[in-house]
Amino acid sequence: MTILTKRPLTGKELMDLPDDGHRYELVKGELRTMTPAGRKHGRIAMLLGGRLLNHVLTHRLGTVCAAETGFYLTRSPDTVRAPDVSFVAQEHIPAEADTDDYWPIAPDLAVEVVSPSERTAEVLAKVADYLEAGTRLVWVVYPQTQTIVVYRPSAEVRLLSVGDTLEGEDVMPGFACPVADVFA
Repeated sequence: MTILTKRPLTGKELMDLPDDGHRYELVKGELRTMTPAGRKHGRIAMLLGGRLLNHVLTHRLGTVCAAETGFYLTRSPDTVRAPDVSFVAQEHIPAEADTDDYWPIAPDLAVEVVSPSERTAEVLAKVADYLEAGTRLVWVVYPQTQTIVVYRPSAEVRLLSVGDTLEGEDVMPGFACPVADVFA
């Protein structure tokens, strides 16, 4: 749901909103309410995030962030997206990485776990925002069909199903996870 305001909000104003129990993203200055995740959604995001975190820590590749971690994808008007899981490669981590502000860059990998209430247009808009901002790999996880769609800036799109393996490719070298394990 979009909350209309008289003027575009900034990322700073989003950060300063009082805690009202809702989650928000900012899309071109418009405040968007995000529905809390259900059990299956949360379990899948955590399972995949845990596997990514273990791999990243073992190989010192960068940092993995949990849901609700905001990334500035555009400025003026601001777009702040919060993927369900994200990865930033070591070489892209800004010197001021451990601040309370949103990341000033796009993640190298963004993972979105699709909720039953999300519409296809909303999901594709998120994918486009990530890729246009410089995200190198986007995984969209569909719990209902037990599939994962992999997007790259090159417009290459791959559909993975339970018999396939999800790989980190050049973004997260060496990472591999059977798709079936994501939905276990």
